[in-house]
Amino acid sequence: MKTFEGYRRANGSIGVRNHVIVINTVGELAGLTKKMAQLVPGVIPVAHQAGKAQYPEDLEQTIRTLRGTAGHPNVSAALFLGMGEGDPAEEIVSALKKDGHHVHAITFQKGQSISVVLNEGKLWLEKAMERSRNEQKETADITELTIGLECGGSDAWSGITANPAIGVCSDAVVRDGGTSILAETTEAIGAEHILANRAVNPGVGEKFLKIVKDYEMRIRDTGEDIRSANPTPGNMAGGLTTLEEKSLGCIKKGGNSPLMEVVAYAQKPAEKGFIFMDTPGYDVESVAGLAAGGAQIVLFSTGKGSPTGSPIVPVIKIGTNPKLYEIMSEHIDVNAGKIIDGLNTIEEIGEEIYRKVIEAANGVPTAAEKHNNQEFAIWRLAETI
Repeated sequence: MKTFEGYRRANGSIGVRNHVIVINTVGELAGLTKKMAQLVPGVIPVAHQAGKAQYPEDLEQTIRTLRGTAGHPNVSAALFLGMGEGDPAEEIVSALKKDGHHVHAITFQKGQSISVVLNEGKLWLEKAMERSRNEQKETADITELTIGLECGGSDAWSGITANPAIGVCSDAVVRDGGTSILAETTEAIGAEHILANRAVNPGVGEKFLKIVKDYEMRIRDTGEDIRSANPTPGNMAGGLTTLEEKSLGCIKKGGNSPLMEVVAYAQKPAEKGFIFMDTPGYDVESVAGLAAGGAQIVLFSTGKGSPTGSPIVPVIKIGTNPKLYEIMSEHIDVNAGKIIDGLNTIEEIGEEIYRKVIEAANGVPTAAEKHNNQEFAIWRLAETI
């Protein structure tokens, strides 16, 4: 039985990190969020530009992402910064407290000096940091682990080395009772029928095909055709020639396990096993959605050395080719290019990735964490009003 040492939360979930974060509800407070975090060493800012002038569907998605981020098992405590009347900070914090989370909200009001607010936040964060340092780890089973699957800057080797090796790891995690979430709806277009055929029942398959169709229609409404706009110029520079070629390589990250459930962006799965989450192809927004949906660790393949990380979850970077590892080894955790050199098989690299997952779950920092790569952005479905 595989286990790891994590932090047990009041709601029963288990975290592989013990972060204290400060997070804004509206974009106007992004700068003050970073300033607040700088007042207390060790606090991580989760700053973004969403939360205002949004369509109802986007606002709902933003709040779901903020709630999932602050209530993530990797987060020991979260301070929300809100602004003015009607801000959702207090409502989000109230809901999270009912689930046992250590959270607090400060709302900026007119007539109140910023220095007073910053001092109030600093005092709360100092106590939260002290509380987090006293929290102890306990042994958890691998069945409590959820991994997210992502790629960024794909090349012609992605579907031959890194992605199928991630698929081996994904199948092993699912076989051991854990959960694996594949993201990026745009990267499934052209190969959607293959994933749909793996659905555990017709309802799951139909839901998956619907989100792919809806995504394509939204893009078509803007005057663009995703099937002609992809692969991107960067993908083509890496040797990819068609959308279908890119998508067939992308879905290999999901291995061969049955598709158990399809969830919305930043939504927590109700099922265990292999899951699909509706996210964009943009890796920063996609990783944020996977984390808010409960993934404690994200596996990320790259053919161009994307440095994307996360403020709350370890991101394990898997390079697709030996030249990339030679040039950017400080950003890569696993060199799947060894498959090209004939040094390892896909199965052996998949096993190496799984070992990295266990190491990261036990607290070993990933390359992205060592470099403090903490990108965060929330997916928008419509334009700003």
